[in-house]
Amino acid sequence: MIKSLNKNFLLLGISLLLISIFSCEKEFSSLDSDVINPANAINFETKSIEYPIVTSSKTINPVQSNNLPSFLLGYNNHPIYGETTSSFLGQMVPDQYSPDFGENVVLDSVILTIPYFSRGIETNEDNDITYALDSVYGDSPIKISIYRNNFFLRSFDPYGDFDDTQKYFSDGSLSDSESINQVQLEGDLLFEIDDFVPDPSQINLTELDTLDEPFIAQKIAPALRFRLDNQGDQYWEDLIFENQDNPVLSNENNFKDFFRGLYIKVEGINSDGSIMILNLASTNTNLTIHYTSDTPITSETDTGSVDETVTYQNDYVINFSGVLLNVFDNNFSIDVTNSDDINGDESIYLKGGEGYIGIIDLFNGTIEDEMGDQVDAFDHFKNFFYDDVSDSPLKLINEAYIEFYVNQGLNLENEPDRIYIYNYEQNMSLLDYYIDQSVSSTTINAKINHLEPLQRVDDDPEGQGIKYKIRITEHLNNIILRDSANAKLGLAVINDIAATSFFNILNNQNEEDLQLASGTILSHKGTILHGNQSQEQDKRPKIKIYYTEPEN
Repeated sequence: MIKSLNKNFLLLGISLLLISIFSCEKEFSSLDSDVINPANAINFETKSIEYPIVTSSKTINPVQSNNLPSFLLGYNNHPIYGETTSSFLGQMVPDQYSPDFGENVVLDSVILTIPYFSRGIETNEDNDITYALDSVYGDSPIKISIYRNNFFLRSFDPYGDFDDTQKYFSDGSLSDSESINQVQLEGDLLFEIDDFVPDPSQINLTELDTLDEPFIAQKIAPALRFRLDNQGDQYWEDLIFENQDNPVLSNENNFKDFFRGLYIKVEGINSDGSIMILNLASTNTNLTIHYTSDTPITSETDTGSVDETVTYQNDYVINFSGVLLNVFDNNFSIDVTNSDDINGDESIYLKGGEGYIGIIDLFNGTIEDEMGDQVDAFDHFKNFFYDDVSDSPLKLINEAYIEFYVNQGLNLENEPDRIYIYNYEQNMSLLDYYIDQSVSSTTINAKINHLEPLQRVDDDPEGQGIKYKIRITEHLNNIILRDSANAKLGLAVINDIAATSFFNILNNQNEEDLQLASGTILSHKGTILHGNQSQEQDKRPKIKIYYTEPEN
């Protein structure tokens, strides 16, 4: 509760800061007017200054993976970092309780459908759509197994406060001392495929007409779509139809205890693999039991009432709802346990998911002052830009940024287009993030002034990455003008720049309050950047500040 209140106060503080910034801009606007007014005696000159930073890397412990906006499924063998496998576990509920299936029930099929994120790029004369898949990476086969889950996924934490929801972490744990039983996860095997590859094709659903001839009844977007097995030719009949009058189908709690959801397990098969983000929010995401049954009806004729039986096609739909989570299995080859957070490292290692982040310590080091002496960089920064005696700014920060150069010698593939910088100690975006209202062609690529997308060779979308440019102008102004703390910053890859809700990290070596953005958890990509100890000195990251000061 205290953490929640603190976060609310922080967000309130951001709102107040935005108001104060506009006030400060008004103060500086009168200052700027002197620049263009030749009648004024005060002139301005734009200059620049650089300050050092220290960069290190950190391995992410298991991170909370339930309540995410989306979920990863697949296997990826990164050329630098190694293997990541992401499986999915989810509760389900039916769209109706206490169902009446009718008489002479005959099962047709049981179909699991989870659409990909996709977009139509062309439609032909038959209204068939050609799709391009979004958030699907790789085209090598993976193994998928679907099990009936037997582990009960509780909603509330019995060891927390009365209304504390249960957290589930990416290694399958519920806490430091409790984990999901893998044996219980793999209950009845309902489906298995050894060579699955995501298919971008439109899916045509067929039905039979009155002459038992097939016709296309519906066209849907590309999806992960499997026909689940009916073990012993009676599995689903016994599970669902035979329980028609049983309390297990009468309400949500009973159903969740009876049918505890599905576990979709992924395994790599000696390839680079394929990995995708599941669109569980789609209305087409469900497990549908197709069946026929007889319904007695009474028809009125000229000679009186006639009782007859009509056979109908019916669906019993079960949707994902409740506890949904990812389970990651990593086999990484990079070790950053000896990362030097005092002096910094040659490289910054960034990998999404339960991977790696960078730690940025601004103004860590010394700088030469006007007398030629080496002084503390942060003290110099504060005294250079602000006068404590008069309680007023000495110079106006026009722009401040850090450039992070990609280690091109590694010839990385599938580099992340975006990286994200945030307050590592407070688990929140910087002020520049909230102020930046810039957009690009897609929503996920917003905030392009604060967080410039990866600059590539020849501006080719497939070209090798050169550098990321991150502007922190308002963050530094906040330190100078409002005496904000010089907190350490986190640096991470991110798949959606708008996905900045923070989720807990498990048992972080007494750093219990640390969290990670959802867009970082849902990214499988990775990169390696030059750190402040890089052998290529011109690619070492540093703070670059352009400022304006009066000549008189």
